[in-house]
Amino acid sequence: MKVESEIRQIVVVDDHPILREGIVHLLEAEDDLTVCGKCGSAAEALSMIEKTEPDLVLTDLTLPGKSGIELIKDLQALCPKIPVLVMSMHDELVYAERVLRAGGRGYVMKEAGSEEIVVAIRRVIEGNVYASPSVTNHFLDTLSTKSNARKSSFPIDRLTDRELEVFERIGMGENTKQIADTLCISPRTIDAHRAHIREKLGLSDSTELARYAVRWVESGKLEGPEFSPDLTEKK
Repeated sequence: MKVESEIRQIVVVDDHPILREGIVHLLEAEDDLTVCGKCGSAAEALSMIEKTEPDLVLTDLTLPGKSGIELIKDLQALCPKIPVLVMSMHDELVYAERVLRAGGRGYVMKEAGSEEIVVAIRRVIEGNVYASPSVTNHFLDTLSTKSNARKSSFPIDRLTDRELEVFERIGMGENTKQIADTLCISPRTIDAHRAHIREKLGLSDSTELARYAVRWVESGKLEGPEFSPDLTEKK
């Protein structure tokens, strides 16, 4: 059985070495936090987490192979008592709910100040859930009958976690083979995801899908799940 210690141990998962080292430096500067492992993929993380049994896993969303959300789902099955906090550059209004639904315990933006990041880590380690005021207000807003009626019409919300990941990579200009290689799944499966995405978003063909996805990515997803570009816009 793991012995509780005053210094909390954290595994950091981020595929960008410079950012990962920056996070490690930030955490090591705190008296009550230490990094017991760092890696750049979900596969490495699973092995490391089982060996180190950390107090918390701090992970990015975009990782080679399995995404951060898929990592959370795996940890829910393998190590359900270890909390996961996501720290990402992706729009929290789009992804925070998906992270919490998958079993994550919080979501903090990478652009947040170091103080907020440390607060989020401590809150999750203590057994609480962390979300920014913007996310909290968004969740509360969707509890109203009127908001729930509107929410079902948000196109992006209709996509599964994997479909959203494929959709985003389409918007980044990746073709079927590139997406398949990155996500470690077959091109045929990617084509199936493309078809499902087109159907759910009401897009007629691959060209329309690509244009929608590119505009969504280029927008920075600032409008969150309400983003619905005018597909009839003149080229």
